This record gives sequence, C-alpha cells and structure tokens, in this order.
Amino acid sequence: MSALPVIGFVLVAALAVGFAVVPLARMKRRRQALLLAAIALFMLAIGGGTYYLVGRPHLARRAAQGIETRDVNGLVPFLIQRVRKYPTDAKAWRYLAQAYMTAGDARDAARAMAKAIALTGRNDPALDAQYGEALVQAEGGQVSDEAYAAFTAALARDPKNPAARFFLGLGKAQRNDRAGAIALWQSLLADMPANSPVHDMLVDRLAQLRAQQEGAAPNPRAMVAMLAARLKQDPDDALGWVRLIHAYTVLGETDAARKALASARAAFKDNKDAQTAFSTVAKEIK
Repeated sequence: MSALPVIGFVLVAALAVGFAVVPLARMKRRRQALLLAAIALFMLAIGGGTYYLVGRPHLARRAAQGIETRDVNGLVPFLIQRVRKYPTDAKAWRYLAQAYMTAGDARDAARAMAKAIALTGRNDPALDAQYGEALVQAEGGQVSDEAYAAFTAALARDPKNPAARFFLGLGKAQRNDRAGAIALWQSLLADMPANSPVHDMLVDRLAQLRAQQEGAAPNPRAMVAMLAARLKQDPDDALGWVRLIHAYTVLGETDAARKALASARAAFKDNKDAQTAFSTVAKEIK
C-alpha cells in the first residue's frame, strides 16, 4: 500500500473524530465544544493505536476507598456493596454503570448496564442508548452487533433519541450501508442547531459518505481546507481546532499545524480546559 492512500485513510478517520457524541440540550456552546474536544482526544488516541483509559490507576484502588471520598471513584465500592447485597436492584446497577463511565471504565459500565437491562427489560430507550455507547467506547469506536441491537431497541421506543441515531448511523457506515447512515445522520442534522459544532461535523461526515456513495474517493486536503475556512469564520469550536491541528500533522504540514495551534490558543486564551486539550494534540507536531 502506498503512503498516500494510508495518509488519506488516517486523515479521513481523524476528520470524522468526535462524531460519537451528542450535545446536551441545555449545555452552553463553549462548554459543549470543550466536551467534544476532550472526547476527540480520547478517540484520536484510539485511532493512533494507543488506548489510555482515563482514571485507570484510581480504579485499581477503588475497592480500598471509603465512600466519604469526594472523587467519583469513591462511589464505586459503595455501589458494588449495594448490588452484591441487593442483586435485583436495577437502579443500583444503573448508578454503578454511570459511576464506571464517569471514572473512564466503559467495559465495566457496559456490564453493569447489561445487568440493569436484564432486570428491567428493554423498555428504557435512554438506558439502551447508554449501554450501546459504553460498548462502542469499550470497543474503541466500533459498533458491535450488541451495540447495534441496543441502539435499534432505543430507536424503536424513541425515534428521536439523538445518541441512538448517531451511533446507529455510525454502525451502518461501518457496515457499508451508506444510504442508511445518510438517512439517520440527515435526520439528526435537522435537529441540530446551525451554530452547533455537532452540526458542522455531521455536514462534513455526510459530504464524505455521499462522495463515497457516488464512487468518489474522499479528498483529504479539500476536507482540511473546508474545516480551516469554517474555523476562520467561527473560531469558537475547540473540537474543530483539535481536528484541524491533527489533520495538518497527518499531512506533514507542520507550519500550518503550528499556525492552527496558535489560532486555537488565541481563540480560547481564557479557557484553561481548552488550552490543556490543545497542549495534548500539540504533542503530535514534530
């Protein structure tokens, strides 16, 4: 395989990073963008072949922690004791799953959610969607058959569930059902505010899928140029800057990556969380 197709594949994958998230309806835009950037960095680590599970050292010590700790991991031993004592307490299993997810342990979160679903039946679309998300995260971004079934069940009861629509679309795209993915993502796009970073990412992803459906290969440089132009008009998109810096790095355009980093830092000069995210992706620049 020549270098160009490999670079193109990696870059297209990088540009698609961050689509595995759905905004909370009442979240302010900047806070939303930071959340997306944090998840993007996590997904970039997976794409590069390096899987670092956030909070893992804490999880190794959680059984010895007391419930009075202020850290979320302190809840885990308490909830474990609860489900051992009351194994049919579906709410306790669900709370345990949420604690695992917050601590960064997607695989254990999925197991706890599976137990909650077994106890309550597939009658809660939000729980099904959360279960599917945990499975996707545990599998490094791949929508397994079990995750696919969970999202399908969620949509059967709640056709507007945004997480289920996104991830089921991702599952269809991974299974080469481009028409199905386009239909789901187009319906999700219609519900996203025009100024939302998720809206812009869906536009990019849909354009890529339509080009592939028509037999055209994605043009990585054109996608990067489009992203750069959009950020010039609307710099208040932390995830967009993360994607742009990473894309320039993959293309070997070091100077452009450094300029994008400088612009990103200027746009978020008063936001420490954003600066941390940019410092992380800046490590890729050689």
